[in-house]
Amino acid sequence: MTAGFKAYVVGGYVRDFLLDKPTTDVDICTDALPVDLSEIFADDNIKVNSYGSINLKTSKYNFDITTFRKDLTYVDGKLSEIEYIKDLKTDIKRRDFTINALYMDHNGTIIDEIGGMKDLTNKEIKVIGNIDQKFSEDPLRILRAIRLMITHKFKIAEDILEYIYVHKKDIEKISKTRKKEELTKMLLSENVIWGFSFLKEHQLLDILGINYDSLTYVDDINGMFAQLEFHEDLPFTKEEKDNIDNIKTILAYKKIDYGILFKYGLYLAIVAGKIMHLDSQTVSQLYATMNIKNKDDLAVSGEDIMQALDIKPSKVIKEIEECLIMEIINNNLVNDKEKLITYLKDNKGKWHL
Repeated sequence: MTAGFKAYVVGGYVRDFLLDKPTTDVDICTDALPVDLSEIFADDNIKVNSYGSINLKTSKYNFDITTFRKDLTYVDGKLSEIEYIKDLKTDIKRRDFTINALYMDHNGTIIDEIGGMKDLTNKEIKVIGNIDQKFSEDPLRILRAIRLMITHKFKIAEDILEYIYVHKKDIEKISKTRKKEELTKMLLSENVIWGFSFLKEHQLLDILGINYDSLTYVDDINGMFAQLEFHEDLPFTKEEKDNIDNIKTILAYKKIDYGILFKYGLYLAIVAGKIMHLDSQTVSQLYATMNIKNKDDLAVSGEDIMQALDIKPSKVIKEIEECLIMEIINNNLVNDKEKLITYLKDNKGKWHL
């Protein structure tokens, strides 16, 4: 830093950099105190939070800059008391896993005080310091260990596994939002099937609050969630929940046809198709041949239907529209206004008007 303070990149960015994995989240630690950070970034109108951290976002990266500190007290898994320090070695001790405690200076030199490089090379996840203290302070670290195991296909140290067996009930203390965040990262990893098989084998899958019969990796989070059953409600948005439920409905139907494509659209049909091992291009080509893709494509309006049948507005209009659409989808009718009106008049007795 040009202000004369020391600064290091630390944590996940350094780990993934050494593993040659792209990442956009960059954690930086510094001996600059919060008051110093406020002055340094005064022109950016950025505030320092209660833990001496600031967040900066660019088009490509998300930066978190934090003052060296010592974590003193946790309450219900949340850090409640800290002490700002100037010593890098003390800052290292507060971190969770050795592979997350590698520091990089401005020259790209790696600082490794606790064997993180060795564990990274051996693809092993180990806790820094006393495991009981680290995991009891913040049970979220249990899920982080599992997530790192899955996303990097690493081995979890035996003492961590033993702790999880004994203390898996502590997972219930983690907020549903944090559970969803960690689960999302696991599910988006191409190693998820291997990882979940490991958890099943070791009777640990229930700590994630999920069950599943079979799992197919797809590059869509809604598609991954749709293959799971949850022990508890996770904080999905309405859009996420609707997408997940609709994909499950398509999977239960067990095929992609014109009816599915019309009702649920191309995106959900492709995702469900991938889970059913259907080629996306095949689904897209089927969609391209549809003679009607949504209700707005219907050549007659509700007003046209009422005039053709000489009826007033009612719920039957929607039923008639749905009937016309299905006839068109199944190639029994042509989506032409005049022909549809003729069909309506010729089949007036088909509906209970």
